[in-house]
Amino acid sequence: MNGISKSMIRRSLFIMFFFVVIGLGGMIARLLFLQVFGGDEYAAKAIRQQTLDTEIAAKSGTIYDRNYVKLAESSPVQTVILSPADITDDEMRKEIASGLSEILEIDYDEVYKKTLKNSKYERIKRKVDVTTVEKVRKFIKESKVKGINFEEDTKRYYPYGSLASQIIGFRGSDNQGLFGIEKVYDKFLTGTNGKLITAKNAAGNELPIQYETYVEAQDGQDVVLTIDNNVQQYLSKHLEIARGDNKATSAAGIVMNVKTAEILAMCIKPDFDLNDPYTITDETLSEQLSKYTGEELKTKTSETQNSLWRNMLVSDTYEPGSTFKIITASMGLEEGLVTPESTGFNCGGSITVADTRIGCWKHEGHGAQTFREAIQNSCNPSFIRLGQMIGNKTFLKYVNAFGLRSKTGIDMLGEASGLFHTEENFNEVELATSSFGQTFKVTPIEMLTAACAVANGGDLMTPHVVKQITETDEDGNIKVVKNIAPTKVRQVISEETSRTMCDLLESVVKNGSGKNAYVKGYHVAGKTGTSEKIDSKNEEGEVDKYIASFIGFAPASDPQIAILIMINEPSAGEYFGGLIAAPVAGDVLSDVLPYLGIQPEYSEEELASIDVTVPNTLGMTSEKAIAALKDAGFDYRLIGGEGTIETQSPAGGSQIPQGGVVSLYTNGRTPSSDCTVPDLTDLTISSAKEALEEQGLNIKLTGNTNAGSIVFSQEPKAGSQLTGGSVVTVKLKSYSNVAD
Repeated sequence: MNGISKSMIRRSLFIMFFFVVIGLGGMIARLLFLQVFGGDEYAAKAIRQQTLDTEIAAKSGTIYDRNYVKLAESSPVQTVILSPADITDDEMRKEIASGLSEILEIDYDEVYKKTLKNSKYERIKRKVDVTTVEKVRKFIKESKVKGINFEEDTKRYYPYGSLASQIIGFRGSDNQGLFGIEKVYDKFLTGTNGKLITAKNAAGNELPIQYETYVEAQDGQDVVLTIDNNVQQYLSKHLEIARGDNKATSAAGIVMNVKTAEILAMCIKPDFDLNDPYTITDETLSEQLSKYTGEELKTKTSETQNSLWRNMLVSDTYEPGSTFKIITASMGLEEGLVTPESTGFNCGGSITVADTRIGCWKHEGHGAQTFREAIQNSCNPSFIRLGQMIGNKTFLKYVNAFGLRSKTGIDMLGEASGLFHTEENFNEVELATSSFGQTFKVTPIEMLTAACAVANGGDLMTPHVVKQITETDEDGNIKVVKNIAPTKVRQVISEETSRTMCDLLESVVKNGSGKNAYVKGYHVAGKTGTSEKIDSKNEEGEVDKYIASFIGFAPASDPQIAILIMINEPSAGEYFGGLIAAPVAGDVLSDVLPYLGIQPEYSEEELASIDVTVPNTLGMTSEKAIAALKDAGFDYRLIGGEGTIETQSPAGGSQIPQGGVVSLYTNGRTPSSDCTVPDLTDLTISSAKEALEEQGLNIKLTGNTNAGSIVFSQEPKAGSQLTGGSVVTVKLKSYSNVAD
């Protein structure tokens, strides 16, 4: 029995040992499998259970203008988050929902629902500014609630609101670039987010600070634009006025460095506020949208937003009209087919090409002209004749050389390329209409870039809006990471042809259709254009919408800057480029040229009409004051009789034209609004002066101040009451031979 027991015991022990070995082997194999094949996954799960990650947002880089004026910057904000797992009391949940909904201006029910979740992380609101965060912190302290936390974040801020909005673009809620430079240069502007990794105990609570790991965020690099903030503001101001005066759908413009193709300003009106890009603030557009409701309103609103964000100067094409005569004329000169004084350009009001009659804007015709006169008069039949001399093949060669069938390569989103006739369909009529800028399309940036090649000695350059990529250290020192240098594509025409074209186009502004772009003291060259919007016909199938434009550069003898102005669908009556686009170009140039330090060169006639400084006569005897005014070339009115000058109008240091009237007050007399501003509309310069002098008022002339111009606007308006000697500013325009 003992032997049997021992034998059974040995077998039992063997069996038990066998199963233990198998079990241990399985466990070892399982552990080996988990460590070798599943180690990373399970390690990650363990880390997630034991740590809490808080992302630290990197600041997006700053966007500067060329003079390091900040146009876009990121400021610190906070994200308010909730840890519902730390909130066990329902009264506390209600108190949190009530407090946060009031401070953060969000829905109570949404916050309360989040307090009920079994979670350690619920986002309540992003992009909360410092002031509001302090209110939340105060609420936490006073109410003694738990579970409310904060995460660092950044918010994009645009100090100038809508300025250069279609260039700069904007960033989304996750700090990603969505439009404009913000998107094109997103890889430079966007930094790398950091992390705060905090260890947790078994209860899910954070351990002391020694268990934290901090990974610092790397801020984005900065972008320096070629844009000049002041030039941009000048352009924006005058386009806004032009759009309103002409009741236009839009007004747009570009100011470019002729030699480097750097964009100094680019603007489209209407625009949008970069700080609130989804809100449509333009009154005209808002009124149009008010006609819609429901889904149609949503669709129209989205379409309107996208049209405001879209940079049509780069992305849209148009018929350039007579501004293209700059290119056609350059072809003829470069090929040796014409000189400025060539004759034979007779215009009888129309010309017939392959049984197609094509008219001139001047129905009775211009008669016999030299080539110089033909370009001054913007004569279509003359340019058709020049196009025939050039021929189809050569014409196409220059269209390609000037880059009008390809993208310019500008560093902006959505650039389109010109749409020109193919070689197969470029026949007699197409050549004729193309010679004066119709039946094909280009982008505005293509057209201005080509015009710059005409002005700068013949070099086609690549336009660009970014000048540098930089980094700024903690001490504010700037390091240039990348320079974007001017890029020459090819030489299109000779320097000789360029000089001749500058001379011809200066004569267009002096004596031709561009005379309303005149700027006193500066030699401006340019060409006007009026193109039909053939894609927008009325119910009768007729074209009744136009684009008025002007392309110019200055100074004509050594061009520094070029300008393009476009007035889209004007509806106030006038639509010729020479009447409504050229004056805007003149206004912009009159601000920009002096600002850029380009010195005026006045003719004797201009010197006689420039504004001069009024002497300060306060405290003088009336006798000495009158003598001082006469010496300076001013007339006077003495109110109060002989005595000491107590007040004068306009004040000393004011600028008014020579021969103006200064009112002097003595013996307790003071200025009163006793002068009524007359209506000066449609008066000549001399008649406007006389009308104001009768009221004891002075005139300030702007616009085309040459003989023959008439007043088309004034400030203050007719009927306003002013004190004697006050200045009334009038804008002048010539209506003679300015059609195109």
